[in-house]
Amino acid sequence: MEAARHSLLDNKVQVYQRPGSPHWQCSCSIGGKQRRTTTNEESLAQAKDVARDWYLGLLGKYRAGALRDGKTFRETADRFMDEYETLNQDQRSAIYIRDHKFRIKNHLNPFFGDMVLSEISAGKVQDYRIHRVKTGVSRIDQFKKVKLEKERAEALRLAKARGDRLPVDTTAQDEKYRPPSRSALHQEIVCLRQILKFANRHGWLQHLPNLSSPYQTSSKISHRAWFSPEEYTTLYNTTRELAAEQSSKRVRWAYQQLHDFVLFMANTGLRPDEALRLEFRDVEIVEDEATDETILVIKVRGKRGVGYCKSMPGAVEPFRRLKDRLRPTRVPVLSEAKADDKANAKPETVLTPPRPNDLVFLKTHSSLLREILLKLDLATDREGNPRTAYSLRHTYISMRLNEGADIYQIAKNCRTSVEMIEKYYASHIKDRLDTLAINVMKPKPSKRKAKAKPKGDGAGAEA
Repeated sequence: MEAARHSLLDNKVQVYQRPGSPHWQCSCSIGGKQRRTTTNEESLAQAKDVARDWYLGLLGKYRAGALRDGKTFRETADRFMDEYETLNQDQRSAIYIRDHKFRIKNHLNPFFGDMVLSEISAGKVQDYRIHRVKTGVSRIDQFKKVKLEKERAEALRLAKARGDRLPVDTTAQDEKYRPPSRSALHQEIVCLRQILKFANRHGWLQHLPNLSSPYQTSSKISHRAWFSPEEYTTLYNTTRELAAEQSSKRVRWAYQQLHDFVLFMANTGLRPDEALRLEFRDVEIVEDEATDETILVIKVRGKRGVGYCKSMPGAVEPFRRLKDRLRPTRVPVLSEAKADDKANAKPETVLTPPRPNDLVFLKTHSSLLREILLKLDLATDREGNPRTAYSLRHTYISMRLNEGADIYQIAKNCRTSVEMIEKYYASHIKDRLDTLAINVMKPKPSKRKAKAKPKGDGAGAEA
């Protein structure tokens, strides 16, 4: 029960006091919605002044169209990220969740953050695309930028000391921007769509705006960087030769591991992250009844969960070498004088055979592989796409397609979809084109050697 109530401005504003509270409250109705706030004043006269100013401020915002109701995009994005991270801990990679946070913090919030959800329309989304393309990312490295600024400051100081003409600041010309890639912008729109769907589920947004690009056309056919059969042969021959040339045991061990890594990856089609999770107990050497060959059956753990992979016969010998090769292990070693003093035990590196629960590959040797690819001039493909350890997986898929393997079975063996293989691999494999179905010629009718003459009665009859 309210202790007192007073009206202001022709009963448009009410000032009242709640039981047990020393402060006066005020309320009004603007735009068909009741609004309330506290004056934080104990004096009635001062509370009326605050209430009057508050009402006139709201009325001015309403007439100017600045009085907006609803949650802002920034508040919604924070709530969404908390839900998304909680419910997808075991389903999504931590890196993908981190990238979502990066997109919201660095791109979506600066543009949409202060907007009310109802203000985000298809036009605003298109404005965001234009904004991202125009601003883009600076091509000048941050360290290089600091160095250039120091050089310009030094040149400016010397010019002032000598009384010379001041140098022109060319920062604006050096700062060249490039738009985000097609996939990066697509991921930002995906994140925006998920946030708006989250708001729609909670009833904060009545209708989802159209987020599709109005000028969406068929994207160019692209493919992943892979090694042709000739390039792949050059690569593994080079890694074998380099491993045999090394005099240091430690360096030779690293080159041997890299050589077997290249052969293993190109004959199994594993992703690099799947290979790094692989343990010796996950791999089994079996005799395949269908092909009568020795292959590996691998239990794979990766981004798609747990799956199985059957390798090519070329992966068996590299795996046997990996299984037989001694590897450095850090073990505590006690001196004879202090055999009982475990606290003084110092770890030493010893060579031991791998155990069943040891990792098959301790690392992907990416820096060493990069060095070899640069030496062989194979670091990039014809389109400039960089070749990495992932390119060995692409090589496996492309070679299987070249040999005429069933695309559905390849997709199952590589734990991916037929759509992905069709999009990035099958579109540029020449052996996928059937010449018999393409080079079809319609048979031409045979030409007559001579036209037949009409037959008559021999002599012209007269009447």
